[in-house]
Amino acid sequence: MPPRLSAVAVLAIALAACKAGQPADPATASAPGTAAPALPAPPQPSPADEVKASMDAFWGAKSFHATMVMEGAGTPTTTSEMDFVAPDRYRITMPMGTQVVIGDTMYMQVRGRTAKMPLPKGTLSQWRDPLKFGQGKEGLAVEALGADSVDGTPAKKYRVKVTRPEAAEFTYWIDGDGRPLKFEHEGSAQGKPFHMTARYSRYDDPGIRIDAPR
Repeated sequence: MPPRLSAVAVLAIALAACKAGQPADPATASAPGTAAPALPAPPQPSPADEVKASMDAFWGAKSFHATMVMEGAGTPTTTSEMDFVAPDRYRITMPMGTQVVIGDTMYMQVRGRTAKMPLPKGTLSQWRDPLKFGQGKEGLAVEALGADSVDGTPAKKYRVKVTRPEAAEFTYWIDGDGRPLKFEHEGSAQGKPFHMTARYSRYDDPGIRIDAPR
């Protein structure tokens, strides 16, 4: 003889069948072909955030090449070239000669002669960050100036003002990978105006090598 269901069990089965046959709540059901509600877009970084991130990328580069041009200040226009290989190798080529820095030692090459000497304190930061921008990241104001290009490379352009450790204003370009491409700065030295331009390229290029002069 098959087992007999209790009255409670029969009632539970009946209620479940009724619920299964009921139409879905129109407030929660989606009509066929209706897309799910879109998720809110993530917040976009501010211009200041983009500039700060570019400096972090710059300081994290394994190598790069830089060209710096100084005009004005009562002196002839000068162009300097700099190569960098992490963590502490530099080669600076100036009209007067070439300087190679490895660790805390500087090799100065002038007129075919090389002099070796200890590196003056603060020299590295001066070459890596001539506007002392890294020291004033928290006290800057940034205005986005839209899309631009540097030597044919697409870039974003900004106007940047820093207040620490010294007040300065410069125009700044960032490439599509969020790295510095160029900056321009106008200031004065000994009461005479100058214009400084720096261009950056060859990021993380393993072909850049810096060895001590022989």
